[in-house]
Amino acid sequence: MNQDGDSLLSNGRLNFISSNQLDTIETHPSENTEVPNNLVYSHPKVFRQLFAGFSATLSALSAGLVLGWTSPMLSFLTSGKYNNIPIDNDKMGWIGSFATLGAMAMCFPAGFICDLVGRKNALLLLILPYSVGWALIIWASTIVELYFGRLITGMAVGGCCVAAPLYNGEIAHIDIRGKLGSFFQLMICVGIFMAYLFGKFLSPYQFTIFCAVSPLVFFICFVFQPESPCYLIKKNKYEEAKESLLRLRGKNCNVEQELIQIEGSLKESSHTTISLRAIFSNKSIKIGILISFALMFFQQLSGINAIILYSSNMFKSAGIYLDVNVASIMVGGFQVVATFIASLVIEKLGRKYLLFVSLSIVTLSTMILAIYLAVKSHLDKSELREISFIPIGSLCLFVISFSLGLGPIPWMLSSEIIPNEIRSIVTSAAGTFNWFLAFIITKLYLLVAGQSSVFFAFTIFSLLGTIFVYLVVPETKGKTLAQIQEALSDIV
Repeated sequence: MNQDGDSLLSNGRLNFISSNQLDTIETHPSENTEVPNNLVYSHPKVFRQLFAGFSATLSALSAGLVLGWTSPMLSFLTSGKYNNIPIDNDKMGWIGSFATLGAMAMCFPAGFICDLVGRKNALLLLILPYSVGWALIIWASTIVELYFGRLITGMAVGGCCVAAPLYNGEIAHIDIRGKLGSFFQLMICVGIFMAYLFGKFLSPYQFTIFCAVSPLVFFICFVFQPESPCYLIKKNKYEEAKESLLRLRGKNCNVEQELIQIEGSLKESSHTTISLRAIFSNKSIKIGILISFALMFFQQLSGINAIILYSSNMFKSAGIYLDVNVASIMVGGFQVVATFIASLVIEKLGRKYLLFVSLSIVTLSTMILAIYLAVKSHLDKSELREISFIPIGSLCLFVISFSLGLGPIPWMLSSEIIPNEIRSIVTSAAGTFNWFLAFIITKLYLLVAGQSSVFFAFTIFSLLGTIFVYLVVPETKGKTLAQIQEALSDIV
């Protein structure tokens, strides 16, 4: 065994060759380059990775359907027509918020499940809470059964929020990691849009059954995809890890060097620990944790989940002269387009710039809506009809700007500014905090729906978030973890 060697996979275990030998190996070696027999070369196949990532994030589409279900169903539920269950605004608030409560409860357990049974199996297991939860909702005869149905489907959403990004991050080649990482947020938005769309054109029961079937489509598509090679190496299943990478990159691709990098990264993280005392004495770590939690706070206090779960009620309260479900479809469509655009420009424009612009426009849009709601009661119907474009326009502007930065970037920054040794626990804690705030917002919103003071509050929090981003959040685009930690240390 060469002492300065790097490990290569052959015969079911990691063997070693010299570092000098690796340095002479190129992706496309010349005819004169001596290549070991077990190394084959070609470009990684992008389509295979994209399809595997797409299949995994079909679980996120199902999560979007869970989150978006309440908006088109709201009037039907509160009329007492759904299985003859009497539902008032307070109970409707619980129906909406129980999904976020379930998601919050699963943030920490989902990480342990991913390490215990694997990323792929953890995702496939989501079919159970999705199916049980939707079955309870479809055949509910009491409000308690509806609550439990929403809670259990919410747990599936929380598990998906941990497992799907983890799987995609570990299967992606470095060249497409950003693109594959954007699939998760995009598919949630697609799911919400589909909820608005099909909720408009299907009967309430047909729509609910449609939502219940979507996890089955995810299961059928994803069951044939490989396990994360990172997880397999972590479990010392080297031959299976090689087979997984060959399926993802192509059978003629050199996967040996990538296996070396994965193994080295895992060894480094397993041999390095940070004590609790070191965490609280290290300025860059403390500021990184502060930024992670603060961005989750400002994301939720922008009012996003109130808008997503109760958009039809919001349009009704605003007194617009347009089918509220059609207006919701418009908002959902803009959100999908904006999220797709964000995935294309985030590596070019930078995190801080997009986050600052996003929060600035979110502040403006909620302020416009707050002013509209404040003066609405002083206008007659003809005047309201003339300015009915204001609430629609401001909410469309809100979801576009939110999706460009405030939606995806807080999750991304949490993984970029926190050291590897404590990243999993900090991101899980920040995710739990995020869903807790979502629970509070969705539970309380219907009790104060239509009041201008609510949106003035959202405006103030978004303005504070804009100032916080400008003064505290560093730019992480193109920087190593060491450079990011140095930038955090320089913050006063």
